[in-house]
Amino acid sequence: MDYTDKLKVVVGDMTIGMHGRDFSYIFSGAKAGMESLVRDGKEWLYRPPMPAFWRALTDNDRGSRFALKSGMWMSADCYIQCVGIMAAIDGRAVEIPLAPANNDYMGEVEAEQASVTFVYQTITVPSTQAVVSYEVHAGGDIHVRVHYSGQKGLPELPVFGVRFIMPTCADKYRYEGLSGETYPDRMAGGVPGIYEIQGLPVTPYLVPQDCNMHMQTKWVEVYRTRVLDNTNREKRQTGIRFRAEDGENIAFSCIPYTALELENATHQEELPPARRTVLTVLGAVRGVGGIDSWGADVEDAYHISAEQDIDYGFWIEAVKAQASRCAP
Repeated sequence: MDYTDKLKVVVGDMTIGMHGRDFSYIFSGAKAGMESLVRDGKEWLYRPPMPAFWRALTDNDRGSRFALKSGMWMSADCYIQCVGIMAAIDGRAVEIPLAPANNDYMGEVEAEQASVTFVYQTITVPSTQAVVSYEVHAGGDIHVRVHYSGQKGLPELPVFGVRFIMPTCADKYRYEGLSGETYPDRMAGGVPGIYEIQGLPVTPYLVPQDCNMHMQTKWVEVYRTRVLDNTNREKRQTGIRFRAEDGENIAFSCIPYTALELENATHQEELPPARRTVLTVLGAVRGVGGIDSWGADVEDAYHISAEQDIDYGFWIEAVKAQASRCAP
């Protein structure tokens, strides 16, 4: 196909597709999110990305009875309703729902950029909203903006971010940030640098819990060889990059399990076989506490108020070559 330097947009009945050289994306009204993210011939989504409100309980969370105070966020993480979708091509609004307005778009539309925004409503009491906006540029880079609307009366949040579930286990991931596993109140030992982690290690706590959090991250790259399509015998490793906005940081975890899969296991052997890559890109993370003993509450500075707004953003890009330094 002859690609220009313009973004090509295809408006369907329930989807908006965007593609160009070496990339194609599909945003779905039926799935209420980004349904497909293909870079360099490889699919990077197994499920549409969704807002993340819950992390698996830590030993200290259990001791401090955090789940009894904030457990409704686990339900919000499982079940969420999309209450609005907005789209625009070069700043011009596209009517949602699409049909029959999509008849105004004949074949491909060329653009400099196009955006799709999903508005989600939580099942918490009281309810609140999270908004995830994807702005796609002609070269294929995606600017993701995430907003949480604070609501008076809601209990403290464990985390807030967006969870990406990828079709197969990653071979490795690289990132620029602090070494080791870090949390907002556990960063003193982290050394800034570029690190490469082989596979998707899960910290072998006696009872599975949230793990492998990385704070103050500039970017993270995930590399995969395997695909779900068994007809594809190519053993070519490709990667994708998630980069913080200029001058900002993100937090992330990259493991083979969702928060609920960790939550459901009381011993390591109860964890299911590793099949996916679960990358959670976070704008807010609660501390782990446990200063005096496992059960001591988190210090005030490391709580996340659900009554205040949270805003952050990041970019999804093709991998760029950089020197690496292996983590010990």
